[in-house]
Parts: sequence; structure tokens; C-alpha cells
Amino acid sequence: MNTSSNATTTIVRHSGAYALDNYLTAGQGVKSWLLTTDHKRIGILYLWTILVFFLIAAVAAALMRIELLTPAGDLISSETYNKLFTVHGVLMVWFFLIPSIPAVLGNFVIPMMIGARDVAFPRLNLFSWYLFVAAGALALWSLIHGGVDTGWTFYTPYSTTYANSHVISMAAGIFVAGFSSIITGINFIVTIHKMRAPGLRWFRLPLFIWALYATSLILVLATPVLAITLALMSVERLWGVGIFDPKLGGDPILFQHLFWFYSHPAVYIMILPGMGVISELITCFSRKRIFGYAWVGCSSMAIAVLGFIVWGHHMFVSSQSIYAGMIFSLLSFLVAVPSGVKVFNWTATLYKGSITFQTPMLYALGFIGLFTIGGLTGLCVATLAVDVHVHDTYFVIAHFHYIMVGGMVMAFMGGLHYWWPKITGRLYPEFWGKLAAMITFIGFNLTFFPQFLLGYLGMPRRYHAYPPEFQMLNVLSTAGASILGVGYVLPLIYFLWSLKRGRLAGPNPWRATGLEWQTSSPPPVHNFEATPIATASPYLYDAEADRDLHMANA
Repeated sequence: MNTSSNATTTIVRHSGAYALDNYLTAGQGVKSWLLTTDHKRIGILYLWTILVFFLIAAVAAALMRIELLTPAGDLISSETYNKLFTVHGVLMVWFFLIPSIPAVLGNFVIPMMIGARDVAFPRLNLFSWYLFVAAGALALWSLIHGGVDTGWTFYTPYSTTYANSHVISMAAGIFVAGFSSIITGINFIVTIHKMRAPGLRWFRLPLFIWALYATSLILVLATPVLAITLALMSVERLWGVGIFDPKLGGDPILFQHLFWFYSHPAVYIMILPGMGVISELITCFSRKRIFGYAWVGCSSMAIAVLGFIVWGHHMFVSSQSIYAGMIFSLLSFLVAVPSGVKVFNWTATLYKGSITFQTPMLYALGFIGLFTIGGLTGLCVATLAVDVHVHDTYFVIAHFHYIMVGGMVMAFMGGLHYWWPKITGRLYPEFWGKLAAMITFIGFNLTFFPQFLLGYLGMPRRYHAYPPEFQMLNVLSTAGASILGVGYVLPLIYFLWSLKRGRLAGPNPWRATGLEWQTSSPPPVHNFEATPIATASPYLYDAEADRDLHMANA
């Protein structure tokens, strides 16, 4: 019997077995991966899949930024530019931002964090990946055969009547991806409810589990609305049924209500898992128990609930009633409260902590800074008078990217660096990890902060030509994008390098307290030889005993 030194768990182990039986060595053929029901392998399959979509979306973004170096639209046509920002938005939102943390990190670590052998429905888990691949194939088919020029929001009646592009096949791809998300959400909800280790009560769960549970509820409840909306759009486009087109007796504002009823909660599908990751990183690398654990956990649920009642702030200029606009504005301010609770509690956790600036911690600190800017500017666009001025300008683009890219992607990178030793059993070079984190932070701010100024000055989004007075800020933004690209490419290089040449990680290189760190790296196929027993709260760090963490990892 081996008792954990951090007093959070008691685990039965049999030495020597882990190295012989882990998910990386159990069946190396392609068939074994394509037919696997191991949640860890499925998480890795998702990782490689979303990487493909990320790279395609990044190329589209790079072409747009190169076009915007000069005021005249002299590189690509306006139609091609429309298709570029559409494919960038569609692939980034539905094929990278939404699945990245839940499908990759969630799939890999949720069962281990709650002491389970796998998710509740392993075959359904694999099926969700196949659905995701099929959805991506439909989206890429649309791209290869001419693309879509509607924008990622598919606003009607343009998308149902006038768009001369492959709208239906792209919508079908998103429709199928939605079912993949619903299956994943159901799997996580059942797993968290039914498969927790003995003693792992709700208020002993890691905060990452709280965040993924709240996210799963949104996935299950909101995604069907998107599916119905896209189905109705396709019906009108195919058969001319008057649903959204006013010429046919339809209502285009109805489409916006349905779309944003899903898409604003979808923002929290993207950012809530990132918040869960940051809670894990902050407490680990400050060597302190999270400040206000119950408040942080419950704030995730509050965000999930409030996220369903603020969709109307996207429609302040769409003939919506001014009284409805006032209500949605107030509700939008209210939803900022639980987000503020998280930022406050993370900051309080850092206070007087034994902080070490490892690579995951740098990404976590970057997240807090960038997400705070995105949240504060979110209050600007939630204000009626300000939103009327900056609506459909680069101000909204900057705000959205500070939340999604500055927030979610920073959290995803932090989580990937944090759990990479557990996933692979190898350590990456710490110097290059820290350098990539700093380059990403600098490149991001140089890319998107000038866009706040562009939007305030009145430059509309989705235009490939603009007045000459906006050129300097656009040049700064494009220069920042090139730096940001370097920050994203570096981890890909040293992660691949570490697979063969990285130092062995050991079971717990960060001296973390979660159950996932109480097994080998990489873990065995069924995670634990014996069911772990949780005996205390998840974040009992002893700063005095762990002051040498920095030297141990240097």
C-alpha cells in the first residue's frame, strides 16, 4: 500500500506493471488506433485532427492579413476574400475552438482525474471522433469545390437565396459536427455522475471537471438549436420554403435569434474549459490551494446558465426593440460577474504563493491578462450606445479574438504543456516552451490590439480594401500575426522532438495533487491498477515542502 504524500488520495500500486502496459505500446498498428476505445488514444486522435483544421484556418488568416497590408484589394478578389474569412471562421469555431479542450484534453484526463478506467460509453466516444472526421470532410469538400462566401454566421436571406457557393455541404458539415459534440457532452455528463472514485464527492472534484461538466450541459442543450437552424436554412435554400426570406414570407431576424441563442452559449463552450485548465495551472504553480474553491466551481455553472439568456446583445442594430436591448444589455453585464469571480480568485491564489514560472504557468498568466482585456471590452459591446458605434467593425473582431484566441488558445496551450508529460511520458525543452509562450503573448497583442483602434476609428470588418489612413495599424496587425505564427509553430516542433529525444518525465514532474498524477506516464491502458480512493480536497499544496520545485524542474 502506497499512500500519496499530498494526502489527497490513497492508491494501491503494483510496481513494474505500468511500463509494460500503457496505451502507447498496446497495439501499434493503424487498425488498433482506428478501432480503439481507449479514451486516451481517442484524445490523441482528436489532437491530430484539430491540428489539420487549425493549420488550414491559419493559412486563410495569413492570406487575409497579407491582403490587408495595402489599402487597395490588390492580392485577391473580394469574392475570394469573403471565402477566406468564411473558411477561417467555420474551421476555427466548429473544428478547433469548440472541440480542442473538451475533445482533446477532456477526453484524455477526465477519467483519470475522477479515478475511472475510461469514459462511460467508450464505443460512443470513438463514434464521436468518426462523426467529427466526417463533418470535417464535408467542410473541406466545400472548400475544395469553391468555398463558401456567407461568413461563418450564414446570415439569411443571403445564405438561402443569393450566395453562389456550397452553403448546404458546409452547413451539413457543421450539422454533423454538432452531433459529435452532443455525444461527447452526454458521455462526459454520465462519466462525471456515475464513475467517480470512492470518496470523490462533488466538492472534491478538480475545477477542470466542474468546467467540463458545465460545458457538457451547454453542448447537450444548445447544439440542437444550431442543428435545427441550419436544417431550416437548407430547406429554404433547396425548396424555397418561406422561413427566413422576407420575399417568401419569412423573417431573417428569426434566423439571428436562433443562431445566437446557440452561438453565445457556444462562446462559453469555448472558454469555460479554458477557465478550468487555468484553475489547475494557477494552483499547481503557485503551490497553494485555490482561493474560494466552491465559488470558482459554482461560477462555472452560473456562466453556463446565464449564457443562455444574453443572445440578444448581438442584435442591438437589427431592429430589435430598444426595451429588449436594454434588458439584454443588463443581462450581459450580469454574466460578467461569475467570470470576474474566477479572475479575482485566481489572483488571490497567486497572492503570497510560491510561484514558479514554468511554461504552463506563463500561458496561464497570459490567459488572465488577455481574457481580462477581452472581458472588459465585452462590457463595451454590451453597452447599447457603444455597440451601435462599433458594431461590425474591427473592434468586435479584436474583442472576440482576445476572448477566443487570447483566452481559449492560451489555455489550450497551457493545458497541453501541463499534461504533455502525462500524455507522452516525455518532457519538452523548458527554454523553448517559455520562449514560445512569450512570443505568442507579444505577437497576439501586436496583432489584435491595433484592431481595437481600427474599429473605434470606423474600419468595418470583412472588407479587403480600406481607406489609406488605416494602413499603419493594419501593417502593425499583420506584423504581429507573423510573430504569433512563430509562437504557434515552435511548440509543434519541440513537441515532436520530445517524442523521441525528450527526457523521461516520471509519473508526476510538476508535483501536482490530482489523481491523474498518481499513475505512470504514459498511463496504463486502464489508468489505475486499483481504484483510487479520494480522502480530501483536490488542492492541498504545501508551499514550504515544495519550495525547491523550480530547481527540480530547471
